[in-house]
Formats: sequence, structure tokens, C-alpha cells
Amino acid sequence: MTPHPRQIRLGVSMIGMGYHLAAWRHPEASAGGNMELAHFVRVAQAAERGLFDMAFLADGVGIRFHDEPPGALCRTSKNVQFEPLTLLSALAMVTERVGLVATASTTYNEPYHVARKFASLDHLSGGRAGWNVVTSVTNMEAANFNLDAAPSYASRYERAAEFVEVVRGLWDSWEDDAFIRDKASGINFDQAKLHVLNHKGKHFSVRGPLNVARTPQGAPVIVQAGASDEGRELAAATADVVYAAAQTLEEARAYYASVKGRMARYGREPDALKIMPGIMAIPGATRQVAQDRYDILQELVEPIVGLGALAGSLGDLSGFDLDGPVPPPVSQRMLSRAKIFLGMAERGGLSIRQLYLAIAGGNGHRMVIGTPADIADAMEEWFLGEAADGFNILPPWLPGGLEDVVDQVVPELQRRGLYRTAYAGRTLRDHLGIAPPDNRRAVLATLQAAK
Repeated sequence: MTPHPRQIRLGVSMIGMGYHLAAWRHPEASAGGNMELAHFVRVAQAAERGLFDMAFLADGVGIRFHDEPPGALCRTSKNVQFEPLTLLSALAMVTERVGLVATASTTYNEPYHVARKFASLDHLSGGRAGWNVVTSVTNMEAANFNLDAAPSYASRYERAAEFVEVVRGLWDSWEDDAFIRDKASGINFDQAKLHVLNHKGKHFSVRGPLNVARTPQGAPVIVQAGASDEGRELAAATADVVYAAAQTLEEARAYYASVKGRMARYGREPDALKIMPGIMAIPGATRQVAQDRYDILQELVEPIVGLGALAGSLGDLSGFDLDGPVPPPVSQRMLSRAKIFLGMAERGGLSIRQLYLAIAGGNGHRMVIGTPADIADAMEEWFLGEAADGFNILPPWLPGGLEDVVDQVVPELQRRGLYRTAYAGRTLRDHLGIAPPDNRRAVLATLQAAK
């Protein structure tokens, strides 16, 4: 089939054992895979075999699964995990094309550290690095950094906006051709092509320059997942990729239009940002086979673990009847996710038990269980309906849940001309069709010299 002029982008979220609450208990899973390098090598190589744009590592600087009610935490594998940049540096050595994206929080890092680490990963991987920009919301994380509670919502986003600006400025410290390295003359770099940032703002004072050369991509790809108004604004201004969560086509279209509609005020074209909603896809030769595969995991969800999954957004619901209605949230954490959960409960008339089983897999993201054609239909509808530029695959368990998508769904998308049949380039920006950024410091220096 003739390729469609636009192509679906695919990423995989490869945190831990997979997205399902019972992933570590799957009969074919390595129960300790979340701390096994071989596990992640197999996942990253499967993504590359499937010609995915990127493999993505979500992260938190602390254990974020709530021990509410007590005893929930010890029954889940959402407890220990590798530091993402360390792991991705190792995976860069056993892959060649797939993009490597890691989360780093703007709340408990300094811009210089983040700029240096991701620039280094971009060099080590040959231009495949991406930074997922997040703010840290939980008090559990705050307690690891000399704080009793997480900073306020407004202050976190204000700091994040300045943080991203400083990192981008540090990535512009060196021009592409700054390093001459002429042994005969003794000149290592052209002094005129080194730019000192000298940033002074409300939250940061950073002189620079960065002690890492301009990266193969010009700058690592910036990924965000903001659902709030502030998050959408930050994405429109700075992001190359946005991971979104939506249950319905209407919700996805509204989010897509909202974020893309803000870009013009920042001088950006809509296609410079790829919006990739999360989707849990469970394929099978028949719909019943697919459902049976999912039911294996559903039957392994203990009620206390299901309640723990809801606690971070809706509070501890253990005092309510599991088969009764979902009460209004008693927690003010994660407001956007609480809204998604409550919307699911209201639309489906779900009890507490039914709600935690409904989110046991995708955690509020869209789920499609069916044949490869069913899943491709679902992706195609959102892709052609201006609701998505691609999708972030959320495997129910790893690595098997990803390998099912690679082996069954990818060929169907290719048959429809909606997905690549080979990588066209080597960098993450090549895969996404996003141009390398101009070195803003170099452009400014040229303009000043021309005056």
C-alpha cells in the first residue's frame, strides 16, 4: 500500500515490569526484572525491531506507590528501579536506532546537571537522547530532599519553565563547528564560537558554559506530559513530544487542538510538536484470545493493591464498600489523574472494585483489547481524526506485551501504509521528523555582529 503522507509515531513506556498492577506476577515474567539489565535489553531491542521512534523511562525520585491501605506496597513491584540515565547509557550500547528518553524532575535537580547528563547521553547514543520534563508532586519524594511537603503547584511550574530555559541555553554553549582541534597550530576550539550563558533569574543563577560539546541532534528532544493549563502552555512553548492521557476521541481531539493551538504565539508550527497519547494494546488472533491474555493479569490483582493504585489520586478508599460507588476524592494530589478516574467511574457507573480493575492496566490511559486489525483501527481513527500524531505503547507486562505489539500490530499498520517499514535516519529527531534547533546564542551573536 502507498504510504500515507503522515506516519504514525510509536514509543514504548518500559518502566519496570510493565503497566499492569500484576505484571510481575505474570506466569512468563521474570519477577525481579525491574532490576535486571537483561530484561531491559530485551525490551529496548524489541522496540528497535518494531522500528519504534523511542523507548521511554518514566521515573520518580522515591517510591511513589502508596501504602494505603497498609500492606499494599509490599504486594506490588512498583518499588525499585534503575536510575534512568544510567540504564539508558547501557542500552545505548546494545541498540543503534531507537530513541532513548528519560524522565528528570525540575523540582529536585539543577539545570546544569540535567543539561550535562542528557547532552552526554546524546553523544553516547549518536543523537538518540530525549528528556522527559516533569515536576515532582508527591510528599514521599519531597521527604528525600529536605522537605516535609512538595512545593506548591504554581511554584513547581514557575520553576520548571525557568529550568527548561536554562537547560536549553546551556545546550547552546558551543556552536556545531566550535572545535577545530588543530594539533599543528595548537588551537583546540574557536573562542568566538563559545557562548557563556550568564543566566540570572528568579530561581536560578547559572553562568555556564556547559562542559559538553554541542550534541549530534543540536539538542536532545524535549518530552512533556502536561495535562494542566500550565503544562499545556509549557509544552506549546518548549516541547518536541507530548505524552497525553485520554479515554475518548473527543477528549483527545480537544487536548490536541488546545496544545497545538497555543504554539503560534511562540512562533512554532503545529507539526514541530508530536502529541502521543498512551495506549495499552493487547492483541490476539481473535478478540477472545486477546481478552483471555488480559484476564490472566486481571485475576492476579489483589484488592489491597487495587486500592493502593487509587490512593494517590482519590485517597484511601479502604473504608468504603468495594462494590459501592466511588466517593468524591479526599486527596488533592494528582488532580488531572483524579479527574480521569472519576470520569471513568461516572461514564461506566463503576464501583470502587470495578474502577481499580479498569485502571489496573493503563492507569487511566486508553485500552484496546482485540485483534491486530481492531488495534490498528483504533490507532488509525485517532491519528486521522486529529487526536494524535502517534502513540506511547503501555505494555501490560514486559517484555512479552511489547513483543506482541511488535509482531502483530506493527505489520498491520505497515500494511495500511501508516507506519514506516525502515528507519529513514539515525537520530531521534530524524525519526520524529523534527528539525534540529538553531543555536540561539550563535544567531544572536551573528545579529549583533551585523549591527
